[in-house]
Amino acid sequence: MKLWGGRFSKTTAKLVDEFNASIYFDKKLYKHDIIGSIAHAKMLGNCNIISKDESLKIIDSLKEILDDIESGNIEFKIEYEDIHMNIEKLLTDKIGDIGKKLHTARSRNDQVAVDIRLYLKEEILNICGLLKNLLITLLKISKDNLDTIMPGYTHLQRAQPITLAYHMMAYFQMFKRDYQRLNDCFDRMDYLPLGAGALAGTTYNTDRNFIAKELGFKNLCDNSLDAVSDRDFIIEFLSAASIIMMHLSRFCEELIIWSSSEFDFIEMDDSFSTGSSIMPQKKNPDVAELIRGKTGRIYGDLFNILTIMKSLPLAYNKDMQEDKPLIFDAVENIKPCLEIFNNMIDTMIIKKSNMKKATNSGFMNATDIADYLVKKGLPFRSAHEIVGKMVLYCLENNKSIEDLTLEQFKNFSSFFEDDISKQVKIKTCIESKVSLGSTSTNNVKLMIEKGKNFVEAL
Repeated sequence: MKLWGGRFSKTTAKLVDEFNASIYFDKKLYKHDIIGSIAHAKMLGNCNIISKDESLKIIDSLKEILDDIESGNIEFKIEYEDIHMNIEKLLTDKIGDIGKKLHTARSRNDQVAVDIRLYLKEEILNICGLLKNLLITLLKISKDNLDTIMPGYTHLQRAQPITLAYHMMAYFQMFKRDYQRLNDCFDRMDYLPLGAGALAGTTYNTDRNFIAKELGFKNLCDNSLDAVSDRDFIIEFLSAASIIMMHLSRFCEELIIWSSSEFDFIEMDDSFSTGSSIMPQKKNPDVAELIRGKTGRIYGDLFNILTIMKSLPLAYNKDMQEDKPLIFDAVENIKPCLEIFNNMIDTMIIKKSNMKKATNSGFMNATDIADYLVKKGLPFRSAHEIVGKMVLYCLENNKSIEDLTLEQFKNFSSFFEDDISKQVKIKTCIESKVSLGSTSTNNVKLMIEKGKNFVEAL
C-alpha cells in the first residue's frame, strides 16, 4: 500500500503510477534528501518529539541507506513515486515502525523544497568555481596580449583599433557579473523551508533554527505558505545560468568568426577541433558551435519554469514536480560548457600579426583624426564632416589616410600640422585614449590589476 494510501479504497492504476512518478529524475537528490532527514531526525530527538534512542536509530539507518545507495545496492521503485518516499520505505523496511516516525512534523512539500535548495547551493558553488577558473584564464590571456593590436568592431565593421587584452577584459567584466549574480542568487536561496509542513506549519514545538544550523542555512523562511510554494530561487538560478550561456555564446560566435579563413585571427588547438567526414582539409570549431547551440537549451529551461509557475495558486501543486528536470538539465549542461570553453581558449593559437594587419584597412584612425581637429579648435561636427570627406577621397583614389601627404591633409583643413603624421598611426590611436576604461596600455593594466584583486578575494 502507498505510504499515503489510508484514505483510498482502490490502488492507483499502473499507468497513473508511471505518469505520477518522479523517481526517474529526482533520485539524483538522494544524498540531499538523506542529509535533510538526518537533521530533521536529530531535531525531533532534541525536542523530545521522538525519543533520543529512536532518533539515533533513524539516523544510523539513514546513513546505512546512503552507503547502500552509493554502493549501487539499492533499486528505487516507481510505486513509491519519488526519492522521498522511496527512502522512507527503505527506512521502514529496515527498522519498522520507528522509521515511520521520521515524517513527524514535516511534509513532502517542505522536504522537497529543502532538497532542491541543498542541491542548488552545492551546484552554485561548483559553477562559481568554474567561473573563477575562466576569469583567471582571461587575465592570463590579457596579460600576455597587452601589445596585440586588433580591430575593434561595431556592426561587425572595423571601427577603432584596440588590443586583444582590452577585448578579453570586456569578457572578464561579463563573467565577473555572472559570478556576482550567482552569489546573489545563493544568498537569497540560503533560507531553510524545512519545518513549514504542508503549508501552515506544525503543531509540534520544533526547533527550525537547529535544523538551519545543521544544514548550513543562514536563516529561516519566514512564512510557511511561501516556503513550500516558492520557486523564485530556481527561476533566479536559471536566469543567471541563461545569462552565463549568453555570454559564452557571444564569445563563441567571435571565436568561430575569428577562426575562419576570412579573419584568420586564431586557430583552435587540434584537441578542441573536429574534422569533416568528406572534406579532408577541414578543421571545424565544433566545440564553440555546440556551446553556442546549448545556450538555447538553457533558455528553454528558464522559460519552462516561468510557464509552469505563472498561474499556480498557493501552495504546492503537482505541476512543480516538473521543476527538477529543468534544474538538472541546466546544471549538467552549463558545467561542461564552462570547463571546456576555458580549456579551449587557454589552448588556442593567437595570430598576432594577422590581427595587427587587419587594422591597416577600414580607416580605423578616422575618429582620432576628428578628435585631433577638435583639439586644434574645430567643433566636433565640422571635424567629423572633414574626415568623412577625407575617407571618401581615399576610397575613390585607393588610398589609406596614412598615405596622404601633409599638403593633402591641408587641402581638407588648414588645422592640420606636422604632428598629424604621428597621430594617424594605429599605435598612437590606441595609446592616446586617456579616459578611464579605455584601450590604452595603462588603462588595460589597471583593469587587469583590478581583475586580479577581484579573483584573489574570491
